[in-house]
Amino acid sequence: MMEVKGNKISIIGAARSGVGAAKLVKRLGGIPFVSDFSPKEKIFDAVNQLEIEKINFEFGGHSERVYESALIIVSPGVPNDSQVLQNARAKGIKLVSEIEFAYHYCKGKIIAITGTNGKTTTTSLCGHVFNSCGYKTHVAGNIGVAFSEIVLDVKEGEFVSLEVSSFQLDLIENFKPAAALILNITPDHLNRYENSLDKYAESKQRIYMNQDGKDFLILNKDSQSVMKYLTEHKSKSFFFSLNEEQEEGCFYSGNEVVFKLNGDEKFRCSRNDINIRGEHNLANAMSVICAAKIFNHENAGIVKGLQTFDSVEHRLELVREIKGVKYVNDSKATNVDSVWYAIKSFDEPILLILGGQDKGNDYEQIKDLVIQKVKKIYAIGSSAEKVFNFFHNDVKVEIEKSLEDAVKSASREARKGDVVLLSPACASFDMFNNYEHRGKIFKEAVNKL
Repeated sequence: MMEVKGNKISIIGAARSGVGAAKLVKRLGGIPFVSDFSPKEKIFDAVNQLEIEKINFEFGGHSERVYESALIIVSPGVPNDSQVLQNARAKGIKLVSEIEFAYHYCKGKIIAITGTNGKTTTTSLCGHVFNSCGYKTHVAGNIGVAFSEIVLDVKEGEFVSLEVSSFQLDLIENFKPAAALILNITPDHLNRYENSLDKYAESKQRIYMNQDGKDFLILNKDSQSVMKYLTEHKSKSFFFSLNEEQEEGCFYSGNEVVFKLNGDEKFRCSRNDINIRGEHNLANAMSVICAAKIFNHENAGIVKGLQTFDSVEHRLELVREIKGVKYVNDSKATNVDSVWYAIKSFDEPILLILGGQDKGNDYEQIKDLVIQKVKKIYAIGSSAEKVFNFFHNDVKVEIEKSLEDAVKSASREARKGDVVLLSPACASFDMFNNYEHRGKIFKEAVNKL
C-alpha cells in the first residue's frame, strides 16, 4: 500500500464505508477528499460526520478534484462501470475497496464472511461466540460499522468478524483473511454483474484468492453453487452440512450438531443450544462452530455463545406480540431467496408484506411455499403491481399505498396464532433510505397498534 501520510486520497461514495475510510486516511496523516454523486440532502448524516472531522467533500457529482490523487478508495455502492471509475482507470489511478485499504493496518486475525444470504447474522454470531470464548472480537464490515472505523483499535491476538460483500471483493489485491466463510451463492445483484450468475459467483471466490497454507476456508457443502464455483486454493478447507456427515467440519445428526477434525469428534451440542430459529440459521451457526474450533476455542464458551445470541435487528426480528399475533421484521430480506428462508422459519400462518424496488425478481421459486403457508400478501412499493400480478390467482393479495397502511391492514385481519411478516424480497430505495430505515418504520407502525 502506498504511503498515506501527507498524500491526497480520494474516496468515492459517502456511505458508512466511505466515511470510515476518510476518517482512517485522516488518522494516518493523509489528506482525504470525499466525493458522492448523491445530493447533499440525501446523505445528511455523512455530511454531518465529515464536517465534524473537517474532511473536505463534494456532493451532487464528481469534479476533477477526484483525480488529483494516486489512490482512490471505492465504496461498495459505487458500480464498477460508473463513469468516475472509468475515468480514474483511464488516468492510471489505482482503485481499491475500503476493506482492501483497511486490511493493511489490521494487526488481528480476520474472519471474513460472505454469501448471498445470512452474512449479517453469521458475522454477528461469530463475534458473539468468539467473545463468549474469551477472545476479544470486533464485528465490522457491511454489517453497519465500517472496517476502517475500528481497524486501528484491533490489537495483536484479537479477531475481527468481518462481513464482506461481492462489491468489496471486486477491488481487493492483497486482502487475506485468516479464515474465509462462504455461506451460499444464489442470484442477487446481477445487475452489477452483466446479469451473469457466473460473474457474481466468481466475485465471491475472490475472498480466498490470497490465502496460503496457514489459512482456512469454510464452505457450505449443501450449496451446489458454492461447490460448483470453488476454484483451486492453498488454504485448508472445512465444510458444514445439514445433510451429510463431514470428516473435516460440522454436520447435523439426530438433533445434534457435531464438529470433526481429521475424523475425530471435537465438539457436540444440541440443536436446542442454538438460540436462533430456522434451518438457514442452523447452517449459519455450524459455519461459526467450524471457525471457533479451527482456532481451538473451548466448547463451553461456544455453547454459551450459541445459547445467548439473539437474532440481529431487521433479520427475523420479533418486534412485538399483540393478542397472540407475532409481528416480525425481516427488512434485510432484499432478495427472493431470503424470503424463502424467512417463510420456512415459521409453522404459523403468515400475513406477508412483500415488495419494494424490484431487482428482476423471479417469484417462481417461492410460489409453492407461499401458497402453502401464506394467508395473504400485502404488496407495497414500486413492485406492488408485479407482486399482485404474479400471486393474485393463488393467494389473496392487496396493494397498499404505504408500509404503515400494510401493517394496519394486516393487524385488522390477523388472528391469534398468525405471524405478520415484513420480508420484502426487494431493495428499499423506492420508499426508504435503506433497509434499516424500512425496518424502523415497520417497528414504529407495529408499536403504534
